[in-house]
Amino acid sequence: MTSKFTRKAALMRRTTLPLLALSGLTVVALAGCQAAASASPGDGEGSSAPITIATIPLGDDPSAENPIDALATLLEEQTGRDVEITDVPDYLSVVEAIRADHVDIGIMSGFPSALAVNTGEVDALLAWQGDDTPVSTCVVLDDSPVTEVADLEGATVAFADQASSSGYFMPVYMLHEEGLEQGTDYEAIFAGGHEGSFAALEQGQVDAACTAIMLTQLGEPYFPFADGEWRGIGESPSMPIAGAVLARQSLDDETRTLLEKALPQVFSEENAESLGALGEGFVGRETMIAPDPEEFQGFVDIAAVAGVKLEDLR
Repeated sequence: MTSKFTRKAALMRRTTLPLLALSGLTVVALAGCQAAASASPGDGEGSSAPITIATIPLGDDPSAENPIDALATLLEEQTGRDVEITDVPDYLSVVEAIRADHVDIGIMSGFPSALAVNTGEVDALLAWQGDDTPVSTCVVLDDSPVTEVADLEGATVAFADQASSSGYFMPVYMLHEEGLEQGTDYEAIFAGGHEGSFAALEQGQVDAACTAIMLTQLGEPYFPFADGEWRGIGESPSMPIAGAVLARQSLDDETRTLLEKALPQVFSEENAESLGALGEGFVGRETMIAPDPEEFQGFVDIAAVAGVKLEDLR
């Protein structure tokens, strides 16, 4: 089947899911989800139903293909099914949309995937194994007096959001390993995403913005600073799992099997350029189909540094 997904159609088929504001990580186990009536994946299972995906906004450069739209196009080509995208404000909202059966799947980095799987109410459809590559760094402007991680003592630091692997958990762990504790040695603010962190740094509202190293490597439109305008301070450890595709537990077997076959083809080297930042952390990595929940246990110790016990989020 030839994909019917065009950029115009993509915009028409995108919806926004108005979820409750999520103020802390424990919300993932407690919060309800107020969903738009249009997001009803359970209405008509099987070959005739569209595949629905919840995502946070990614890429707003009108001159470039949005990686989420590219994902939808590629997934339609691989499955022969229509694909519908639902925008939500943050990672935990993606989890809630899946748990509440408002969408079929969501693509997440390691920590929110571990949080979701640990509730026992969301399935990991597949996961990408991690490697030895550092995940995060803390960005400062080039004229900043900060030259090493220890210099962030007393600083105000921007993080993406409270369920971001590269924009929160991993840099917090990096700071902890240098003897700096959140709320005691530095002040943390949450900017609602990597883009918000960069804006806060650019406007002088914070001393540093902690983010994914791969975003700094991608450059515009994902990273707004040119060479010579910024420096990276420190590098976090790697993660045991780079990310996962999470699925609602009520997903029918036909769609589940179709996605298990299609997604590794979508996240292949030949599609790396069109997937942009969405595929940067996953393309080329070993894929685990239906990984056991125990695969995510490596995140527990790191999450505890941020004051979160994954085993309690059920």
